[in-house]
Amino acid sequence: MTVIDNTNQDLIGRDEVNDIEAILAITNTDRDATEHLVPHTVDTVFTWDYSLTRPPLRKLYEKAKTSQWNGTTDLPWETEVDVERTIAQDQATLGAGFDISLFSESSLSKWGDKEWLNFGIEGRRWQLSQFLHGEQGALVCTAKIVETVPWYDAKLYASTQVVDEARHVEVFARYLDEKLGGGYQINAHLGLLLDDIITDSRWDMTYLGMQIMVEGLALAAFGFLHQTTQEPLLKKLLRYVMSDEARHVAFGVLSLQEVYAQMTDVEIKERQEFAFEASVRMRDRFLQQEVWDRLGVNTKEIAPILLQDPTRTIFQQMLFAKIVPNCKKLGLLDRNDKWLRHRFEDLGVIQFEDWEDTGEEYLAFELGKDISTPS
Repeated sequence: MTVIDNTNQDLIGRDEVNDIEAILAITNTDRDATEHLVPHTVDTVFTWDYSLTRPPLRKLYEKAKTSQWNGTTDLPWETEVDVERTIAQDQATLGAGFDISLFSESSLSKWGDKEWLNFGIEGRRWQLSQFLHGEQGALVCTAKIVETVPWYDAKLYASTQVVDEARHVEVFARYLDEKLGGGYQINAHLGLLLDDIITDSRWDMTYLGMQIMVEGLALAAFGFLHQTTQEPLLKKLLRYVMSDEARHVAFGVLSLQEVYAQMTDVEIKERQEFAFEASVRMRDRFLQQEVWDRLGVNTKEIAPILLQDPTRTIFQQMLFAKIVPNCKKLGLLDRNDKWLRHRFEDLGVIQFEDWEDTGEEYLAFELGKDISTPS
């Protein structure tokens, strides 16, 4: 079979990755919706073979059984969170997340400390809201994996992840409600990616989209915020969640490595394209359009500055520190004339290819271990 070379227009709906008009054209169409229906059809797979055939997955399952925690009793919810003081401290450490001097010719030039503090508060609400929505996506997707994966050992592990994801949804929702006074609707780019993952009937695509791409980026984002925030409740919440997330990404790596080694170039090309599309969608959501809208700022005015800001670019690239080495581990980078490698070069993230993959790294994230420095 011939490997089809789809264009950027075919894959992400635009020729240029940094086409601002196209990126900002994707918005939420119903901001008041409380439900979102995604029609899809998948085959439910029962397996009557209960033998132990994949020891690494069974090892992961055993680790999951002994690593459970209770979001209600293990986190100090009585902690008082002074949001303004917390964000002020975090901004003193990292700034606004980008170089504000670059906006001297924009409407933001009139902003003072109060406005930038308010931006930081809204940005934290937005960030944790996207974590929350992504965790619900993981909850649904992992339940789908239990239903569709043909391997007994994978079904067992996936069932523990369903419990983990329910706990993550619980704690992020509670923190947003009780400590931050509410959050944001799901970002449109993240929502479209979750829709794509759910609607694809192939079980390995659920793994690739959620376990490798979404969870991989989330693990990096959680780690960054965990290291930088000084708010003790959030710091502990993130540490607990990360101990689970590292296992979840390992689950994807351990499962897909076996499958992808047996696929044809045509089949691998479809997975490479999906990984690229997912990467672009996740990158595009970091323009934080919903925050700027709430603050009355025209995102089209400042988006070109944001995309060119080297400080923001470095932060954004770091979020791919788990995705790129895991894609390499799965053999996706260099198949089909290095197709995905070239796309990651275009996105400016290929430099992470030799960082540690998450196949075994999850052991370093166990509760009680020091993760103050990158693993």
